[in-house]
Amino acid sequence: MTTIRLEPLDSVTITMVMDNSMDMLLADQGPAKRLAMARSAQHVVNAAHVHGGHTPDAPIAEHGFSAMVSIAKGERQHRILFDAGVSPYGVIENMRRMDLSPKDLEAVVLSHGHFDHIIGLDGLARALGGRAHLPTVMHPLFWSRRRLTVPGRDPFELPFTDRQALLGLGYQVIEERQPSVVVEGSLLITGEVDRTTDFETGFPPHQAYVDGQWKPDPLILDDQAAVMQVKDKGLVVLTGCGHAGIVNIVRYAMKLTGVSQVYAVMGGFHLTGGAFEPIIPKTVQALKAIGPRYVAPGHCTGWRAMHALSAALPEAFIQNSVGTRYEL
Repeated sequence: MTTIRLEPLDSVTITMVMDNSMDMLLADQGPAKRLAMARSAQHVVNAAHVHGGHTPDAPIAEHGFSAMVSIAKGERQHRILFDAGVSPYGVIENMRRMDLSPKDLEAVVLSHGHFDHIIGLDGLARALGGRAHLPTVMHPLFWSRRRLTVPGRDPFELPFTDRQALLGLGYQVIEERQPSVVVEGSLLITGEVDRTTDFETGFPPHQAYVDGQWKPDPLILDDQAAVMQVKDKGLVVLTGCGHAGIVNIVRYAMKLTGVSQVYAVMGGFHLTGGAFEPIIPKTVQALKAIGPRYVAPGHCTGWRAMHALSAALPEAFIQNSVGTRYEL
């Protein structure tokens, strides 16, 4: 495999626009700058029973994920939206409450096709006047029709994206199966991730509709991550759900770039639920061996994995929250 040279960046700022949790009492921690309660008070919503008639309109949390990535090199700055949350307006409303403008976005990257990462594209397009006109990077299997088949329950079919509808909203679709480098050679999208560990084996209840029938689809091959390199610090790896396995993803980022130093790993690690909790110890052990300076898991990581990561990597672990801004 040819090594992909990433242009080192002066800084990377990742703002968590949407995640599963919101804690307004968290203190700043290292590169993590919290959304202060006083800042939220700048945005108010009517509440008739409150003295004065209004209350702070704080950002919301939902079972979805979205992050604004701002990269800087010299005088140049670029902003990209990574995933778009699970509701039509959650992400765009949180952007408003965080004083982030959708007009600053230059592109969208979608980690995979699951609905808790894509539905906010609707609200984003509407906020931009009905048409987004944004390059939007995804894997060709992003469009797959899928369902979950949990024993003892009826199959649950996941909402999925209609290609023509997305194009109708103005998004400029870019499909990449292989790794690709965008934004002046400084942002790597992994494409399909090599599966090299013996314990990250996929999502057993997951199926895809292929050739007129439902077939097992445990690997979710459209899962991809974003990778950047901060000058003199190392790689920053941002995942959506991490269906490929967070260890597979980080190792693949290192392999693609030839960079062994990992500065930060953040996003969904998908270690929640009975199918994944058994691999938490091996995952934590492998991440500890890689030695990232910061680890900020969120979304689908799960509380058991959070506790295990916090215990094993106490200096590196950062509790994530909607509104947190990581200045790397």
